[in-house]
Amino acid sequence: MKQELNLDNSLLNRVGIPKQLAWGYLGIMIFMMGDGVEQGWLSPYLIGRGMTMQESANMFIVYGVTIAISSWFSGVLAESFGPKKTMLMGLILYVLGTVGFVGYGLPDLNYGVMLSTYAIRGFGYPLFAYSFLVWITYRSPGKKLGAAVGWFWFVFTGGLNVFGAYYSSWAIEHLGYLDTLWSSIFWVLLGAFFVLILVRDKFKSPSAKDKSSKSEELIKGISIMKEEPKVLLGGIVRVINTTAQFAFPVFLPTYMAAHGFNTTEWLQIWGTIFIANIAFNLIFGFVGDRFGWRNTVMWFGGVGCALTTLLFYYSPVIFDGSFWLVMFSGILWGALLAGYVPLSALVPSLVKKDKGAAMAVLNLGAGLAVFVGPAIVGIFIGSLGNEGVVWILAGLYVLSAILTRFITLPDNAKTSHSVETEVERARVIPTT
Repeated sequence: MKQELNLDNSLLNRVGIPKQLAWGYLGIMIFMMGDGVEQGWLSPYLIGRGMTMQESANMFIVYGVTIAISSWFSGVLAESFGPKKTMLMGLILYVLGTVGFVGYGLPDLNYGVMLSTYAIRGFGYPLFAYSFLVWITYRSPGKKLGAAVGWFWFVFTGGLNVFGAYYSSWAIEHLGYLDTLWSSIFWVLLGAFFVLILVRDKFKSPSAKDKSSKSEELIKGISIMKEEPKVLLGGIVRVINTTAQFAFPVFLPTYMAAHGFNTTEWLQIWGTIFIANIAFNLIFGFVGDRFGWRNTVMWFGGVGCALTTLLFYYSPVIFDGSFWLVMFSGILWGALLAGYVPLSALVPSLVKKDKGAAMAVLNLGAGLAVFVGPAIVGIFIGSLGNEGVVWILAGLYVLSAILTRFITLPDNAKTSHSVETEVERARVIPTT
């Protein structure tokens, strides 16, 4: 039995998963599956029941605001109070928001209740998932950190965009819309069980030795950008990373329809893109550990996404409406979108402590992309059209590659493994 356990631990170490957090990865996937049950159908469902497009849009805007705020707070809260307490806070807010939204807002379309409770729900998943990401950055050795965060984005995206969508497509038919939303509580509680109960690792932040107050810990989420400008650059790159992901669904379905693709075909293309994306989230974690974190983000993420964004847009014309070639072009974009995965290893490795604050900047960038993508479409599509918007998105990817050029580790190391002795000494976390 002991030999079998050692083999299991050895396998986990080889693939880059910190053995003490292994159950947590499964928990994140299940939690995010529950969070993703309404993806793709909630807005048309609400409009079909009588809400206006503007009312639906406003609800999602408020939801996005709370996601951005929660994403920023998750890093510093995880470092200040510990990941488990912060994740529990996210779980409670998610459940309370869901109960209010589904139980009191949706049945009679009480817009005020819906607006406030869906906003509360938005605080949930960033506090839960991104706090675990902070935990990973402390528990992973420098030479395996790229792979460890790659696994995180694999389970995060797989739960949210793949399993959540497939489950809801079954649940809506068999349970109905409201019961599908109610069932999300079961899945998030199950996911939380794996992380909060089965993961026994004890976390104590090195900043706990300091006498700074909790409020000062929160301020570090801002002050760190002044103290270490490279962290700010990383946050900007993180915004650009998923800007197109939130911009494309606003205008590409109509553009694709004009080139002969119906809604079902578009959804098949979009879903397949993210199946490829979750696979390459994992692959680029390993690539980053070998090729270099900055190099991977710069060339595969920035330059690669710039080229494939244009290819994906022009593919219906270039390939004369071929469904499979258009899908293949989209898959290339989705795969290279994962080239930004090592950013989650690179940025926290810029600092010896306050890694939670560094992660807070990245998490804020992830939340802000929810606004920036649709905002670019709304501002420019009237004057520049679809083509102009796509070139702006491609230009942003080029900009991210240029910015990444300046996000350097000490001595221009490819990964923190090159300076691992010093980094590990600063990252040792006492346990209780």
